[in-house]
Amino acid sequence: MERSAAPSGEPDPRTEAPSDPLSTARVALAVNGMGTFTWDLSDGLLRYDRGGAAVMGFRPGEFDGRLETLAERMLPVELPAVQEQVERALRDRSSFSLYFRVRLPDGELRWTHTQGHVVLDRAGDPARVIGIIRDASQELRAVDQTEELRRVRSERRRQADIVGHVSDTLVPTLTLEDVADALTTDRLMRQIGASGVVLGMVDEGRMRLIGSNGIPEELVRDFHLTPLEARLPLAEASRTREAVFVTSRAHFVSRYPSLEAYAEDFPQTIAAVYLPLIAQDTPIGAVGLTYTDRARFPQDERTVLRALGKVIAQALQRALLYDQEHELAAGLQTAMLPGHLPDSPGLELAARYRPTRSRGGIGGDWYDALLLADGRVGAVIGDVQGHDVTAAAIMGQLRIALRAYAAEGHPPTTVMARASVFLTELDTGRFATCLLAVLDPRTGMTTIVRAGHPDPVLRLTDGGTDWLDVPGGLPLGLTSPEAQPVYPAHETALDPGSTLVLCTDGLIESRTEDIDTGRARLLEALRDGPGGPHELADHLLRAMAPYTGEEDDVALLVLRRPLGRATPAQRLETVVAPNDPEALRAARQDLREALEGWQLGPLADIAVLLTCELVTNALLHTGGDTTLTAQPVRRAGGGRALRLSVSDTSPASPRRRPATEQHTSGRGMLLVEELTSAWGVEPRGTGKTVWCEIPLAVP
Repeated sequence: MERSAAPSGEPDPRTEAPSDPLSTARVALAVNGMGTFTWDLSDGLLRYDRGGAAVMGFRPGEFDGRLETLAERMLPVELPAVQEQVERALRDRSSFSLYFRVRLPDGELRWTHTQGHVVLDRAGDPARVIGIIRDASQELRAVDQTEELRRVRSERRRQADIVGHVSDTLVPTLTLEDVADALTTDRLMRQIGASGVVLGMVDEGRMRLIGSNGIPEELVRDFHLTPLEARLPLAEASRTREAVFVTSRAHFVSRYPSLEAYAEDFPQTIAAVYLPLIAQDTPIGAVGLTYTDRARFPQDERTVLRALGKVIAQALQRALLYDQEHELAAGLQTAMLPGHLPDSPGLELAARYRPTRSRGGIGGDWYDALLLADGRVGAVIGDVQGHDVTAAAIMGQLRIALRAYAAEGHPPTTVMARASVFLTELDTGRFATCLLAVLDPRTGMTTIVRAGHPDPVLRLTDGGTDWLDVPGGLPLGLTSPEAQPVYPAHETALDPGSTLVLCTDGLIESRTEDIDTGRARLLEALRDGPGGPHELADHLLRAMAPYTGEEDDVALLVLRRPLGRATPAQRLETVVAPNDPEALRAARQDLREALEGWQLGPLADIAVLLTCELVTNALLHTGGDTTLTAQPVRRAGGGRALRLSVSDTSPASPRRRPATEQHTSGRGMLLVEELTSAWGVEPRGTGKTVWCEIPLAVP
């Protein structure tokens, strides 16, 4: 029978006798649960012989030589200590000997022992590592019952727990402040057995202390922002990139004379370790841990503490990157928002924007306010889908478009409809929610249009609060460019002393609670909040943040009519019922009297004529009551005008029809078009409003 060769090229010890001394040695090692390895530092590949691969649980040819593949077999809690000892051997050009466990393919844990020796090249630099690895399960199992091994295992578990506790504590941190707060909690100090902790960051050649606990306040105060060249423990650890271990009060004083004046407050048995925090081969800070119940640091514990420094350094570097990203995002978002709010007599305004705490910290929430030509104030708040730079860019374009449409003098419903078409034509695949409120500071009359956005909140003069039930349309950008999106208008009056709050959903929504809970909580916070708009805005952000977790960015706009003598509302509103001839006659008479009082008497004849046409048209084509509204307004180009509005319950819009001399009807909308400067139709929930404006100088 022909003998087969092993996949590695070595003879199989079960079927073939070795033919040379080297093969004999390898067979002997394999039979005794041992093997050899060679780690070539030039290409980073680790090569096991058959026996070594078997100890690690690899089948012949399965191990690819990559250290990452090897690490997958090892336990995460033991890996930092193994890496630390190997790195120290390479640094010191020496040897190492260590125990660690591997998880076999069947899930069983196996204790292994490895010894390695660093081989140098002619220049004296490490070239490769050679060594042996063996199955240590029987050896450790034989002495498992001894007290010494139990003590060693207990200590190893405690040390591994230290790294685990710190890692778990730092996982949810984002900012430098988060990292500092997490590392200096009493709970974590108890878990790692330290009596004090201090954390410092390298800042332009100085050590900036960003967190401490259990350290004398005067010590922290006096050594804040000390130069890195100073003879101090944190500075030395960061400067030399080596951990500093101090084991007594006398050791402190002899090594750092500048601490002698503070040493009287140190216990006699004090010990401390100062770990450098290095990220991408750059010292970024140092952390110090003090102890009051020890006089030495065994080698195993020093290894664990060095590994602990690496864990903290990674969290600190992540926080630095986050803070930089967050600062950039906040700057971009701020640049997209208006620089200031308009100053309008009779109205107090306050706005706030709070970025999200999630990575990037940027979103599409925005606010805006502008003073219209007729003296009214337009307030806008909105939220573009997404939390990225694209959302912020779209927000900037949409904010400018809304401002331009409103400044042109279009009614709020038209402004919103045009904004929706504008966003659709951008073809970004994003939508946006929006709410527009146009308020007259003199009368308090407010028109609100909503596009898929949360309702506004009203606080009355007596302190009562409630959500306004505003009918709404689809979010912006969800209709085709050819469609005419419908956005109903809601009218209300804001009395002196009342406050209107517009916000985005980030103020009330939470992943852990129903949105109705957030809505109710906002009403409570608004009820208990201060009167001033700026103070109220800050209060609302503080009150709602603990419940929302600041998971989403927030835009907030507060409008308040200050207390004082209210300006009488120059507004006429009357209802004309069908089948009541006297109602229309009374409406005409009321309109004439109102125009005289508003000093718009020259418009009376035209206004009455157009009122008859609009009201009659509504009565003929609808079955319900018709509401006539008249009020003076300021024209966009200057001057005064009369705005007439007729509301009914029919959604059908009036059309201009051709009329000849033989026709007895069809001239109503022709007259409206000829005698007014502007006219239009606004959806009003279940019906519509036909409006027109008659300038004081008749065209």
